[in-house]
Amino acid sequence: MFAKWGSLAYRRRWVVLVATLLLAVAGGVWGLGVFDRLGQGGYEAPTSEAARAADVAEEAFGRQGGDVFVVYETADPARLKEIADRLAGLPGDAVLTASQPIPSPGGDKALAVITLRSGESSEQVKQYERIADRLAVDGVTSQVGGLVPTQKAINDMSASDLTKAEAVSLPIVLLLLVVIFGGLVAASLPVLVGGLAILGSLGVLHAISYGADVNSFAVNVASLLGLGMAIDYGLFMVGRFREELAAGRATPDAVRRTVSSAGRTVVFSATLLVIALAGLLLFPHGFLKSLSYGGMSAVAIAALVSLTLLPALLGVLGHRVDKLAVPWRRGKVPSEAGWRRLAGRVMKRPVLVALPIVLVLLGLGAPFLGVRFGEVTEKVLPEGNSVRVAAETINTDFAALSNTGFKIVITGDPAPADVQRFVADVAAVPGVGEARVAAEPANGTWLVNAGLEGDALGEASKRALRDVRALDGPGDQVLVGGSTATVSDSLDAIQEKLPWMVLLLVGATFVLMFLAFGSVLLPVKAVVMSALSLSATFGVLVWVFQEGHGASLLGVTPAPLESGIVVLMAAVVFGLSTDYEVFLLSRMVEARGRGASTGEAVTAGLAKTGRVITAAALLLIVVTGAFAFSQITMMRFVGVGMILALALDATVVRMLLVPAVLRLLGDAAWWAPGPLRRIQERMAIHEEAPVEEEERVPQPV
Repeated sequence: MFAKWGSLAYRRRWVVLVATLLLAVAGGVWGLGVFDRLGQGGYEAPTSEAARAADVAEEAFGRQGGDVFVVYETADPARLKEIADRLAGLPGDAVLTASQPIPSPGGDKALAVITLRSGESSEQVKQYERIADRLAVDGVTSQVGGLVPTQKAINDMSASDLTKAEAVSLPIVLLLLVVIFGGLVAASLPVLVGGLAILGSLGVLHAISYGADVNSFAVNVASLLGLGMAIDYGLFMVGRFREELAAGRATPDAVRRTVSSAGRTVVFSATLLVIALAGLLLFPHGFLKSLSYGGMSAVAIAALVSLTLLPALLGVLGHRVDKLAVPWRRGKVPSEAGWRRLAGRVMKRPVLVALPIVLVLLGLGAPFLGVRFGEVTEKVLPEGNSVRVAAETINTDFAALSNTGFKIVITGDPAPADVQRFVADVAAVPGVGEARVAAEPANGTWLVNAGLEGDALGEASKRALRDVRALDGPGDQVLVGGSTATVSDSLDAIQEKLPWMVLLLVGATFVLMFLAFGSVLLPVKAVVMSALSLSATFGVLVWVFQEGHGASLLGVTPAPLESGIVVLMAAVVFGLSTDYEVFLLSRMVEARGRGASTGEAVTAGLAKTGRVITAAALLLIVVTGAFAFSQITMMRFVGVGMILALALDATVVRMLLVPAVLRLLGDAAWWAPGPLRRIQERMAIHEEAPVEEEERVPQPV
């Protein structure tokens, strides 16, 4: 199948080239409209008790809590009246309610609470933008905070960081590709594929935004994976094409054989990564679904462009792919001798190589056992950011009006005396501060606010939540909401669905790798290797971002990890680990198919792919590493995490641990039961014959 597609792509190269370019560019231009439709919500589990509490309270009492908080540093009555008049003049089609300025307990500040008319995230940001310049009063210092200003700040910084990251990473990637390929023409092809993948994924996200909420981070994920994977796929495709030309193949045959071999591997690896990202759809959170949409579209389009535009371009260029070569690389073929020596040394003492690596990876992963999870708050913004400073001021000077604490909804028209007894019971729970009825009952529904004595996301507050929910309440039902409940319920929903995501990843890896390679042990080994790499990465991230070791150097505030970002990282890192495994094993299986022993196959595979895999990882580190300098802690977490994961996986794990384990497994690595082997032979998508006969390398002893 792949060989036929390669031949077709060559014969119709101009049609394929023009059609792919037009579709990608048109989709990208239209996709730029997605930036006006991005939101910053979806972090909660929509069917949880906390979410139901918020819905019932809004239905009975209207929207609660306020979307925008403005702190005015004045207690002058004349000034407060001027502020009240200013707030009363805000447009009614953007503002639902605006409170009178509320003096602080200290008497030196006043707080205004504004509730916007829309309840939809992206529309709220637009409404806030309409009133933002009308909140200030001449002569009075003010600070603006709250959920919607935080969302807007995150959106703006996210877009700015994305532009900076691409502006910095693309020139560096192009320069590295010139060094890797030894020429400008070959180097520019993966970058072109990456740019088109980003444009195409923006178009897909724009289309999705009309049917589902799209979080702003979905664009960052799409850009990161679209550019990174397109460059990786382009690197493998262009490298294989040049290898075919160097073996004396004519251009049509070289294109066909490139698509048949490298193209097949790209499809398998992209499919695995898309399935890993599809695992995010199992969770109810809109945030994770958004990230899944962005990641899947970017990876799929990167693979699609690599299998359409790239073969067509290679067919047009032919031997001119080596034009504009750098002088020191002109006419030279990179040596494989170093990789062959490395394979020989690893397989000569596999236990001495494998055991220390496994112990170190387990040690690095140990801090993850103490992981704590939190939510996205103003703390993801840089210290000193005006929105973050405002939130800190509100939490300090207006603690009773902040959004922390329990929001308890009681339905069923209970007797007032029963409600008061329940309020007293709530106040008596350890960890709970003052509890009081927040509003007159409406339609038989009561609203109770209960403060917390400690950190809203601390263990004491979580215990208090469990104790309050265990109380016998009045009426038909008692629903406990608020920030602590929202985070706790969100974590429960993730924990409930996480085993299914793991089962999906492991099952898809086993099935696809078995169909690709015909072995039952290779997929098992791939899962174990990826799990080791993943645990080590998360252990270091907990040590830095949660426990604070070196956090000051990164400019981040130590805090519990955002659970959604951790799940995203797990899917991406697992997918990328398996991705490199597929590229490495593909060349080993080629050698094995020519009758090589296990040692010879491992040596040949490492010699052929070692340079390419490390180069691909280096390029992806540059692309993702640019996000390590993001102003937003979550994106910095992703950037640092990707650097760690790629550095560990592409070097220590793939180049050292995998060859050592394969040496220990010996011929058993390629084994499959007879019935499964026959199924694989009927269903597997077979490769083209190998490019050339490999020199048989003596098996290490």
